[in-house]
Amino acid sequence: MILIAGPCVLESRDTVMRIAEALGQYHEDCTKEFYFKASFDKANRTSLESFRGPGLEEGLKMLQEVKEQFGYQILTDVHDASQPASVAEVADVLQIPAFLSRQTDLLVAAAQTSAVVNIKKGQFLAPEAMQHSVAKVLRTRGCEGEVSYENAQKYGVWLTERGSSFGYGNLVVDMRGLHTMRAFAPVIFDATHAVQMPASGGASSGGDSSFVPILSRAAAAVGVDGFFFETHFDPSVALSDGPNMITLTKLEQLIEQIDAIHTIVG
Repeated sequence: MILIAGPCVLESRDTVMRIAEALGQYHEDCTKEFYFKASFDKANRTSLESFRGPGLEEGLKMLQEVKEQFGYQILTDVHDASQPASVAEVADVLQIPAFLSRQTDLLVAAAQTSAVVNIKKGQFLAPEAMQHSVAKVLRTRGCEGEVSYENAQKYGVWLTERGSSFGYGNLVVDMRGLHTMRAFAPVIFDATHAVQMPASGGASSGGDSSFVPILSRAAAAVGVDGFFFETHFDPSVALSDGPNMITLTKLEQLIEQIDAIHTIVG
């Protein structure tokens, strides 16, 4: 099982290293393919005043330190076509943010690196539409075959479900979409962003982390290739996405439940 976990954004070095150290058990678990996730820049924050992170240069230094100290594989976001080449020198997976999931130049630039490309489904897109984003990466990497799970796995493309817009300031997860997208690529379920309430907190986004375990267990029962959890030792002081993050202590219990469901459904 692919497991992606870490803070939403790179905060202080001490905070990042503390969270990274606490995730060591998943890196050591032979049943998990673990990736440490944190963003060097949150380019789509609601407010101009919101914390965005340390930026590209300092952020990559911090991620490199995590990689060297703990041996983790790294996943982080890229936001424009100028970033993938340098980010891929540190990151093993380049993540395409949901709002940018159709941006051709960004997808092509990410595909021109050796990193896995993880495309988050836009909140505004049907699951079926994601085959076209996958195709942009496959074609750039020289795949002439059909858009399929097998080809995406071979050429290093993932899709991530993070919920769909449901009216204003809310998201809903259509579990059928997990099955639909799995015809195109390995699918990751982003349980913490799926409970986000975009721009519902005034100058920030809200969320309800109490639904993270419920949706995660449902996704495990449907069948996915991995899970994405933003986590923190204290989400109430997190500088981004605190309301929908899961604490490190609760994450351990939830992953035990997911593992049990995987055992049942195969």
